[in-house]
Amino acid sequence: MKKKYKLLLLGLLFDGIGMLSFVIPLVGEFTDVIWAPTSAFLIYKMYKGTEGKIGGLVAFVEEIGVFGSDFLPTFTLTWIYKYILKKEH
Repeated sequence: MKKKYKLLLLGLLFDGIGMLSFVIPLVGEFTDVIWAPTSAFLIYKMYKGTEGKIGGLVAFVEEIGVFGSDFLPTFTLTWIYKYILKKEH
């Protein structure tokens, strides 16, 4: 399997983990405190360079719920940006 498809599958998994905070009221908000820096680190490692740095920042801000953004699939959106919009292979 190509690296880009492995990144997509991992991204879908990590976005799913991020969405779990909606499943358990109150407890989910506490898990965001742990998941925000974790997701930022993971996306930074998955996507090197500018995409990783910006993606990590966006993932952190999104997961802590700034401006009600906790629903965004940041990993998947980063993959779409890199492999569809920028058309990298």
